Amino acid sequence: MTTQEVSAVFTPLRKNWWLWVKENLFNSWYNSLLTVVLGTGIVYALLAALRSLFGFDYTILRVNLTLLMVGQFPRDMLWRPWLSGYLLVAAVALAAGLLKAQAQSKAEQAGLPFTKTRPGDVLRRGWPVLVLVVILLSLTQTITPTLLTVGLLAMGIAAYFLGRVIPARGRRLAWVGVVLLVLGGYLALAAFGGRGWSQWGGLHLNVFLTIAGIAFAFPLGLLLALGRRSSLPAIRTMSVTYIELVRGVPLITILLFAYLAIGFLLPENLKPSPITRILIAITLFEAAYIAEVVRGGLQALPKGQVEAGQSLGLPAWKTTRLIVLPQALRHTIPPMVGQFIALYKDTTLIQILGVLDLLNVSFIINTQPQFLGQGLFILTMSFAALIFWVGSYTMSREARRLEKKLGVGER
Repeated sequence: MTTQEVSAVFTPLRKNWWLWVKENLFNSWYNSLLTVVLGTGIVYALLAALRSLFGFDYTILRVNLTLLMVGQFPRDMLWRPWLSGYLLVAAVALAAGLLKAQAQSKAEQAGLPFTKTRPGDVLRRGWPVLVLVVILLSLTQTITPTLLTVGLLAMGIAAYFLGRVIPARGRRLAWVGVVLLVLGGYLALAAFGGRGWSQWGGLHLNVFLTIAGIAFAFPLGLLLALGRRSSLPAIRTMSVTYIELVRGVPLITILLFAYLAIGFLLPENLKPSPITRILIAITLFEAAYIAEVVRGGLQALPKGQVEAGQSLGLPAWKTTRLIVLPQALRHTIPPMVGQFIALYKDTTLIQILGVLDLLNVSFIINTQPQFLGQGLFILTMSFAALIFWVGSYTMSREARRLEKKLGVGER
């Protein structure tokens, strides 16, 4: 390519860039002043952050990285979390491939264009997670975690492309395989060998409580939302009473009640583990909030949709399942994801029960004799904050992508 050709390619880009800056940042004297002041502050903050970043001694994170990730899980059993991770990544990637293949088939049958996902799109969507993984691997003391992570990535890519190439007649069986992989991930981690989740901790526990809380609370909240709109007074009254009672009590109170009261109400041989009690409390609490989110979506739906189902002769349950709920849940994506993000961050409240979650571990490791009095709280808490930000931002970004794809808020 000649110099003239290169100039012809990049000259419009330079002009467009300068035009955008002029129109948006320096279009008036006060906007120019505001741009200079804020720009100076941002540059100063970035330089200060970089100085702090390179000035810290990361030994405390390197020594306690396993504790931060899995808590006090037996070190001779760490192959279980890795095996569980492989199975769960395979399940998620296979499900993503199946969904993509089904979407492509439907688009082709309807004669609609189908946009394939490119590697650049995946990087733009998942760059926070990728950066976090690189940071975590840089803190490891052996090459084994890096090799296992590369294998994990290879497993995910292989499972995704497997889901894409499975023919339509075999997809139902493939979905059974997804379920078996998920169950296998749990059994590999908790069930076999007598290793329950009472020894779980660190980031793994926060993520588990978030995913399990969503999985159990969503169907219960859906039933409560439908019960609140029921024409039967008894069901409606019970649903309203439960929702308003639980929403009027802080999560920390429900956690303490479940942690202490369940042990008194059940006999000794039926007492659940502390993690089980916490999961019960989170499920009951989140179900009430999810019910109100779903109720908002149901109320936003025009009555004509229900009447259309009735005019087709559909029974009430089919009208709700096929017409009402799909449209109502589509409108609840923004507040629902906001509730899920809040749950992810609220899992840190379990530290008041003495459970070693990520935030609790980030605090406790500063009391170790070799790190005591060195003022490393800023480093460890910033590390925990980074992990929670990555999870929250990724959920928020994927929710916005789903909203755009479904046209939420558009007419």
